[in-house]
Amino acid sequence: MISIKYLCVLFLCVLGFISSVTSIRKSSGGTTDGSETWGYVEVRPRVHMFWWLYKSPNKPKHPTNSWPTILWLQGGPGSSGVGFGNFGELGPLDVDLKQRNLTWLQKADLLFVDSPVGSGYSYVEDESLFVKTDVEAAIDVTTLLKVIYNTNKIKVKNPLYIFAESYGGKFAVTLALSALKAIEKGELKLKLGGVALGDSWISPEDYVLSWGPLLKDMSRIGDVAFNQSTSLALKIQQQITDGQYVNATDSWAELEDVLIDSSNGVDFYNFMLDMNNDPNIMTTKASRRFENKPYALVSEADGNDLDSVMNGPIREKLKIIPINVKWGGQSGDVFTAMEGDFMKPRIQEVDELLSKGVNVTIYNGQIDLICATKGTEAWIKKLKWDGLSTYLNIHRTPLYCGEDKSTTKGFFKSYENFAFYWILGAGHFVPVDQPCVSLKMVGSIVNTPDPKHNH
Repeated sequence: MISIKYLCVLFLCVLGFISSVTSIRKSSGGTTDGSETWGYVEVRPRVHMFWWLYKSPNKPKHPTNSWPTILWLQGGPGSSGVGFGNFGELGPLDVDLKQRNLTWLQKADLLFVDSPVGSGYSYVEDESLFVKTDVEAAIDVTTLLKVIYNTNKIKVKNPLYIFAESYGGKFAVTLALSALKAIEKGELKLKLGGVALGDSWISPEDYVLSWGPLLKDMSRIGDVAFNQSTSLALKIQQQITDGQYVNATDSWAELEDVLIDSSNGVDFYNFMLDMNNDPNIMTTKASRRFENKPYALVSEADGNDLDSVMNGPIREKLKIIPINVKWGGQSGDVFTAMEGDFMKPRIQEVDELLSKGVNVTIYNGQIDLICATKGTEAWIKKLKWDGLSTYLNIHRTPLYCGEDKSTTKGFFKSYENFAFYWILGAGHFVPVDQPCVSLKMVGSIVNTPDPKHNH
């Protein structure tokens, strides 16, 4: 059986020591030029959520439309958007703290949040205060948004787009509904532009059912393992149907164990790789399969790991992190607290957003396994959305990068307020594996023109 800590590893949790916390001397900070601001919001008594806002240098001086803000939500649950999403995937600097050429900051202001509390720099003063459900996590972020937007840290006219990755997709749809409710009540001064779900764990049942067939078709497992994995996946499906979500989480871990053993260590983030050869991650041991060790994102340049960067130079830059708070120090506890919600589907929430007219975009990496495209397409077909039949019968449009039309980078199709992007050559971390077509996709979703059109 895989330990709970290993479960976190497979969903991007960075584990660390559980630290006691001290009070914050200062709740916010920022750069002298105003291009970056950050801070803590006490979303509940003794519960402190960290956020970091970057303002885009590409924002036109006299825009015809208001400039968008992207809120990025990481997966896990327990992984850090401020760390992994920011420095590892799409922020202005990479893990070596060097300029990222294709940062999403070109297309929007970026707001990173360490959610749920306990992720990254966010922390609770008592372990009983960790959230246990996606809905509770959404309420905390809604509280944070009220503080940021209602105090004009972000202009109200700027539309907010919620982008998410992995388990963050479940947070995104629950947050969007929570935010809409607050907007309708007049409690939140915000314009919701849409929701974008990247390789998102919306329907655990459909993903676990996809793993065996996909790996069998790719010659990564044989008949014996296929039959064993199918049996376990059906067991998980029944446990979910019966509402036995904690048991389903345990069975999910068992299924991953079977597939890793029988495939000689397939990488759940890229089924074309072995887990020990993934260029995006590393462990301190040759194999993270049998070790309850944290893993860290690394750069290809000189091997800086994210944990050292976040607890070193970035901590020093921010100046407001309490002395006894370690970045990632409570991540493992976040996952443990949420294991009863981990396998719950959120298809109904996607349907609700579509019925309310919210723009919903799905994007998936072609070679992702954990949230495989095969599973994503399966849950989409379960939507009760009125436009589903028409959407399913629309042909896809190919995507390219720049002027090069010789290499297909992806496909796209949309109908009404629903869209899907298939990103070729990308695994679980789409912005890392295919940064060019990802940036093009982002511009289309948030309606940002190319920089050359800004003048």
